[in-house]
Amino acid sequence: MSIEIKSIKGYLAQNPVAICGFLGWNDAAETASNVIDHLIEVWDATEIASFDPDNYYDYQVARPRVRLNDEGSRIIDWPTTKIFLADPPGSPNPILLVQGIEPNMKWRTYVAELLDIFDDYETSLIISCGALLADAPHTRPVPVTTVAATPELSDALDLEQSTYEGPTGIIGVLQDAASVREVASVSIWAAIPHYVSSPPNPKGTLAIISRLEDLLDIAIPLDDLVDESRAWQDGVDELAADDDEISDYVNRLETTVDASDLPEASGEAIAREFERYLKRRTKD
Repeated sequence: MSIEIKSIKGYLAQNPVAICGFLGWNDAAETASNVIDHLIEVWDATEIASFDPDNYYDYQVARPRVRLNDEGSRIIDWPTTKIFLADPPGSPNPILLVQGIEPNMKWRTYVAELLDIFDDYETSLIISCGALLADAPHTRPVPVTTVAATPELSDALDLEQSTYEGPTGIIGVLQDAASVREVASVSIWAAIPHYVSSPPNPKGTLAIISRLEDLLDIAIPLDDLVDESRAWQDGVDELAADDDEISDYVNRLETTVDASDLPEASGEAIAREFERYLKRRTKD
């Protein structure tokens, strides 16, 4: 990459940041797309663009939905991708929010159209949010990983480099195209318990938002998300308690996770959580 910036804050100081979430293959339990929905609401974001759905969606796969408006008239909502502009308190620049559905066709054209909009706003950093199903117990903190799109960016920002090989989703295609245009791109991935994969998963959404707070160095209003996260975990606890097989499986996952995370849990992780708490109290 031609741009030499040695920290996330360097990118934030340059130009607007884009945060993306796509319903579909990259979005276990709709965890990541709900992040975008939350940010649109709490930041009172304004829609600035939308894609023509005829270009990218197979309506037999991503079907339009019909609803009644307040006057009783029938309205059809077509599957599409929308871009919003937000001006969050504490952010040095506006933030673009991409609320989309993974397209069914013409992925390279889709990504090029999206990057053209980012170019119009001179976006300096793209943050994609995703979620995957994993052997993660619902009783422990949600594992969240931040991955840089290129080895150079990984070294510059001290982030993990993806070693994944295999089928990819729209996030992988977007990151590849962004790298070609020399636009910095990172992705945040939350690991969601595979045995409770039905949406929503507010605990996972909250975990991604917490990581966004760290990256952007701003406090994001949580509204009811904390209470919803607690209620979700309580509900899963009750379901697991009623099924001996699931309860035993969760206990085995807990043992495995606790054994692998014990050194971090006793030190660095607690310190990070305390620093985040102090930061929020200072900025609220």
